[in-house]
Amino acid sequence: MLIAITRKVSRSIVNCELTHLERTPIDLENARRQHANYEQALADLGVRVMALSEEPDLPDSVFVEDTAIVLDECAILTRPGADSRKPEVESIGRALGPYRTLHRISAPGTLDGGDVLTVGKTIFVGLTGRSNQAAIDQMQAFLAPHGYQVRGVPVRGCLHLKSAVTQVAENTLLINPAWGNRTDFPGLQFIEVDPSEPGGANVLLVGGTAVYQPAYPRTLARLEAAGIQPVLVDASELAKAEGALTCCSLIFQVD
Repeated sequence: MLIAITRKVSRSIVNCELTHLERTPIDLENARRQHANYEQALADLGVRVMALSEEPDLPDSVFVEDTAIVLDECAILTRPGADSRKPEVESIGRALGPYRTLHRISAPGTLDGGDVLTVGKTIFVGLTGRSNQAAIDQMQAFLAPHGYQVRGVPVRGCLHLKSAVTQVAENTLLINPAWGNRTDFPGLQFIEVDPSEPGGANVLLVGGTAVYQPAYPRTLARLEAAGIQPVLVDASELAKAEGALTCCSLIFQVD
């Protein structure tokens, strides 16, 4: 069974952290409707959704992906790069505790889950303003006994690694080559986003199904041409908070 931990959209999301976007008005009710549709899409794919309650004083708390890395063998609680987001981690740890042995990133390490892309036994970590080498070193120490290799990769022009590249099939990544380099992901195949849709590289892979946003029709056409038929979920309101589909859940397998 797949479980997805999600969290309701905070009423304070209008005060979210922003790095690469100008602040624009966020319609709270529309954001909540879109998030509910997202949760329903996961449920329709056979995922058991564990929806945590709203954190009214934590504007970015809907983006639960940034708080933990969940693998089959264990989970790592992160230390988010933005100080305002560090309090989000504790409740996620409580939710994950029954399912996984927990490790924790400590200072001086900083890590956002949006910078972590796991492909098989290789874990790529974006070196960004939110995640650093000290966290990568800690991850490698935690995960080496389980056979993982953790690699830092440069990212430019966007907030997180998974803004630039995500997995869309077993050996295939969707990439914006302006924000990430193909050469950092050896042995994998690539689909490039349409140049007119630089934000279109974020796909949530649920089992074998890709979940994608309708906001990027030209890139969607490229995915379909490659034989990938995504489930479409609109997250345009959350995108104003520099969020995307992968940001809004922690999905993992349980027996």
